[in-house]
Parts: sequence; C-alpha cells; structure tokens
Amino acid sequence: METDKKCHTANLEIWGGIESTINRVHHQYFDQLHFSDHYNRKSDIDLIAGLGIKKLRYPILWEKHQPAIDTKIDFSWVQERLEAIRDAGITPIAGLLHHGSGPVFTNMMDEKFPYLFADYARKVAHQLPWITEYTPVNEPLTTARFSGLYGLWYPHHKLHHSFLRMLMNETKATILAMKAIRKIQPDAKLIQTEDLGKTYSTPLLAYQARFENKRRWLSIDLLCGKIDERHKLWRYFLKNKITEEELLFFKENACPPDVLGWNYYVTSERYLDENLTRYPVAAHGGNKKHAYADVEAVRVALNEPSGLKVLLTEAEERYHLPTAITEVHLHCTREEQLRWFEHIYKTCSELNSAGFNIKAITAWSLFGAYGWSKLLTAGRGEYEPGAFDLRSGIPRETALARFIKSKNQQSDFHPSLLCYDGWWHTEHRLKFGYKHPQKLNGHTRNSRPLVIIGKRGTLGSAFARICKLRNIHTVLLSRQDCDITSLQSIQKVIKELNPWGVINAAGYVKVDEAETDEYACFNANVTGPQQLAQVCMQHNIPFLSFSSDLVFDGHKNAPYVESDQVNPMNVYGRSKAESERVIFETNPSSLVIRTSAFFGPWDEYNFAYHVIKSLESGRSIPVMSDVYVSPTYVPDLVRHSLDLLIDNENGIWHLANQGSVTWADFAEMIAKEFHLDTGYLQYLDLKDMQLPAPRPRYTVLGSEKGEFLPSLENAIERYAQAIHSPGVIV
Repeated sequence: METDKKCHTANLEIWGGIESTINRVHHQYFDQLHFSDHYNRKSDIDLIAGLGIKKLRYPILWEKHQPAIDTKIDFSWVQERLEAIRDAGITPIAGLLHHGSGPVFTNMMDEKFPYLFADYARKVAHQLPWITEYTPVNEPLTTARFSGLYGLWYPHHKLHHSFLRMLMNETKATILAMKAIRKIQPDAKLIQTEDLGKTYSTPLLAYQARFENKRRWLSIDLLCGKIDERHKLWRYFLKNKITEEELLFFKENACPPDVLGWNYYVTSERYLDENLTRYPVAAHGGNKKHAYADVEAVRVALNEPSGLKVLLTEAEERYHLPTAITEVHLHCTREEQLRWFEHIYKTCSELNSAGFNIKAITAWSLFGAYGWSKLLTAGRGEYEPGAFDLRSGIPRETALARFIKSKNQQSDFHPSLLCYDGWWHTEHRLKFGYKHPQKLNGHTRNSRPLVIIGKRGTLGSAFARICKLRNIHTVLLSRQDCDITSLQSIQKVIKELNPWGVINAAGYVKVDEAETDEYACFNANVTGPQQLAQVCMQHNIPFLSFSSDLVFDGHKNAPYVESDQVNPMNVYGRSKAESERVIFETNPSSLVIRTSAFFGPWDEYNFAYHVIKSLESGRSIPVMSDVYVSPTYVPDLVRHSLDLLIDNENGIWHLANQGSVTWADFAEMIAKEFHLDTGYLQYLDLKDMQLPAPRPRYTVLGSEKGEFLPSLENAIERYAQAIHSPGVIV
C-alpha cells in the first residue's frame, strides 16, 4: 500500500489462537483439536512461530485433562507443547474452558461447578507455574446463552433462570480460578474474552433490542463488581430466582480483567424485525410478546451507526480497561479473509491513534475450525480454513499466513486485493429488506488488475462473473486483445496492464476435432500457455492455467491424484500433457489445475444443459454407461482456483466435485433434480458411440492435496437453484 495510507501501529501486536472448543451436545463431546489432528502434530508450534506472533491463546482444557473426578491428570503432552511455545519466544495465554460445560461429573448448573473448576485451575498453575496469562473461561455469556437460553449445547436448557445460573457459575468459576492461580503465580493476569455484539431492531422491537444490549455486558459487569441494586438488570436477576446474596459475592470479590478480550465477527451484530415474510423460516423466533426474525445486522441497511469502531467505543466508555481483539476470523473467500483482517487491524490502529489502549488483534483459528456453520451441534461438520489449510492432512500456508507475517515485518502484501471493500461494506451484503440507495462497493485507489485470458469461453466468462462478485479488479481479454501464440502480443499486454496475476482460461477444447486439427490444438494448448508462463516468469507474476483429466489413460480404475503418471490416449490429451510439461519447464512457480466435465448455469455448451433441453423436448439422448468421470461445477472450480492463486500456490492440483459417476449416472442425476423423464436416455457403451477421438473409460479425479470442492450431489442441487433463479450465483 502507499506510504500515506499507513498508520502508526507499532503498539498494536498480533496474537494468535487455535480453535480449541470442547463442547458437549447431549452425551457426546466434540473436540476441535481432535478434528484438526493438532494433538498429533508437533510441527504446528514451529508453523505458528514462523508467523512472528507475540502471544498465543492455547488450551489446557478441563474436559481433556480431567475427564473423571478421580483422574490423575497427565499434563505431559500439553506441558511439552507449552514449553515449545515459550522456547519459540511466544507468550502463551492459557485457556481452561472453551465453550464447555465441564467434564461428565459436573455441568454449569451444578453449584459445585465453580469450586471444581478452581481446583483444576490450581493444579494447572502448580504444574505450570511459569505461565502468567490466563483465560479461564472463554466467552461465558455466549456459552450460557447457547447452553442455558437456546438449548443448543449441554445441558440444553431454555430458560432465563438457567442462562443466569450458568453465567454466574462460569463467572464465579473465573474469579475463584484466578484466586487459586495467583496464590501460586502472583503475577498472573486475566485476559477475559467475550463476544462483542450488539442488537438493532425495528421501532416496534426497540424494547427487546434495549434489553439485549444491556444483557451483552453481564459477564464483564459481574467480574468488575458492577452489579448492584442500581444496575439496569438488577430486577432481571431477582425475577429469575437469583438472590441478592449470590450477587453480593461478585461485588465483594471483583476481579476486573487485566485485558478485556473482545471477540468480533461479521455476525456479532444482530437485527430484529417483526416482518417475518422478509426472512427465512430458520431466522424466525421471538419472545412471549412478539414473533420476530433475528438476522445478521450486516445483511440489513441500518439507519444508525454500527460496526467495530462503534462497539469498541461503547466498551471503552463503559470499562476503561486495556483491550485486545481476541478473535479475528472470517469464513469466506481468501481475499475477503485478508480484507477482514485488514479492516480490524486498521480500525484498532485508528482508535489507538485517538487514545485507546488496544493491545493486539488475534489471528484466530490459525488451523481453521470445524462445524461452526451449524454452531457445533453436529460433530465435525464443515471445515473452514484459517492461516493454514488442513484439507490435505498437512497444514498448508494460505495467503492469510503470509499476510500476518507481512504485518509483523511492516511490509506490504497483495495491495491490489486490499484496495477494494470487503463484502460487508458493499451492496452485495444486503439480503433483506430494502437496499441502501448509495452504491457501496468500488475501490478506493488504483489497483493492479487480475488478467484473464479467454473472454468468450465458459471458464473465462465465469471467472469474470465471480471476480466481480468478489470485488477483484479484472481485465478479461479475447484473442483479439491478446494473442497468446504471439510472444510480442503478450509482452505488450503485460507491460500496459501490469497485472498482479494472470489466468489462462483459453484453449482448444474440441476433443474429437483435434484428431484432424493437431497443429491448431497444440498451438492453442501448448505454445500459448508456455509463452504466458515465460512472460509471467520474467515479471514475477503468478500464473494459472488449466489442464484436463484426459491426460490419463484410464487403466488405474481408482481416482487419479496429482502424482500419477500421465499417458494420454488422444491428441487433445497429449496437448494438455505437453502443456503441463512446458509450463513447469519454463516457469516452475506456475499453478496448473486439472479438472473435468464442466457444467454450470451460464452457458449452453455443456452436457448437463444438453440433457435438460433434450428431455424437456422429448428427444432421445445417447449417454455412455461405461465411462466414469468427475463432473465439475464451474462456480466451485472458479472460486477455489482463485483461492489457490491468491495463496500463491504452484504445481499441479486436481479440482473436481467429489463423486465418481458414468455419463449415464450424471444424466440421471440431472433428470431427477429437474423432474424430467429418464425414458429418453439412450444407454450406450463407449465403443457404440463411434467417437473420432479414443477415450479412456475411467478418468475420475481425486487429490492428495485435499478435497476442496463439495459433493457432486450438492453441486447439482445448487446448479438447479441457479437455473431456476437467473442472476443468483450458488
């Protein structure tokens, strides 16, 4: 970024954190560190240290280390990890309970819970007396809501009394734990985390929003001894069977945090609206007085100030304590993860310049998280990567990791991607109600574009569509704009546009015609990509090109992975295999993605569309019943290809939707999704098709680098939604 845009942020540190929740749903415990396999990877500590972070939120979780009341606690594993963290020059912030209700011998409704927890904290401090920073209980208010008010987590209560009882037990546990810890380590500091949220509403529901906005501070108010008869929710406690004597404990044993750790997400702010028809049924709820929808405030055009700066200002005015943002994470595309981190960093830096005392922002979920899309109610669930991506089984550094490093090194990173607003600042965010009249998207200053070659092709036009949605500045070029078989033409375009990346989505795609047009096929698929790779190498520009499953001969009869030997059977396949060879020979930093059997909502030149139109019109259509492929949904392919390019990945990658089907199977799946008669499908073997180009019978793509794309069934379902709702990308 330009020098005049930089802030003086020397006092703003970057911390890190690992998603470590152990939560209970009925009788089952879900352990994030088990899902991520962190327990078995010592190398994770070295990867974290390589980011240059100052402090690390690290778990010593109660449920893990003391599963039974009479357990002799074995701290050997966590002690080894914590000492490695210390030796790497990182200060650990020990977390003892993370969205948990405790081991099986207690729960948050148990009056013994605070004392049992404090005893565990004492044992931790005795074993690890050198640790000086603690988060005994993570987000007590959030955990109490999920377990005591919404019934999502154990013990699955849905009462205000249960919510308050759990909240008080968690907060009391924190106070008693810090007392026990400080008897052993007098210098121990409390880094107390809580969700930094706020509720907005329609005028009718203003009373509910006011109540929730008072409730959001309760955990910190309890810790700070702020709750007495003058507190705005004093009667709320008494009404729900909490006694004055119980509340007096917090007044007499106040334990204000040394650092207030606010966790802020794009979904932290909520909006309440009684107009239920505007919102999906899943958002419907209410109180005993009104039914209303509860949705993310970012999805609504609010008429009042909102966002992180507003919320941090409110917190500062209330507590006047040193602050940190202890979770910064966004489950989104890679450039949006970068923009979100930059947004939080910039906001905190500006507030510090205005006199705030914000110590740090925390790169949360360094190794990603599992199941949060369903609020940890269904086990392992969907994976969302963080600074590292675990989908290959080995942590892979993403662009976010390199961005964090650049912040610590005071250097620039991907300024062209950061020139644009994140989606939470654009008109694309508005899903409900009326759109704001002001156009919100657009870039703030000049940026280098992403160049896409292949303007008239399926892939090139799809890249242009999705890049527009993702606010990535692109220039889409046709053959007339840039002749990739002419080195001079390529050099001219690169000099004029100075792109940050180049995607080759052009090429010869007519498999059967290639048998009698070998020169044109090789010219487009080999000469062109090689020259693009050469010019990108000269200018140090990331380069992405595409290859095909037809580089394989089909003899394996198991999904092909990236390291499998190529052996094409036809001219087109040979052109793609040769293209791969010359690209890497010319530019070893290139990224080549092999894929298969495109289908998507934006063109008519694909098998799925042909099946739909044939069956709709009652025409028979031949489908091969003995050739197995991996159909690939173009929007999925484009999204993940962009992420890999932004990650600066190289080498060969396989991207295809998960599934192994014959062309006949694929046709039947399409027919079923669109409620069409399969009686017009004509089942043939490959030999009966009499195709000019020989075909392998099996080219299903797998990957040794991770399964990135959803299942084929999921893709077909979203394809149908996109066809039925033109203009919607799903």
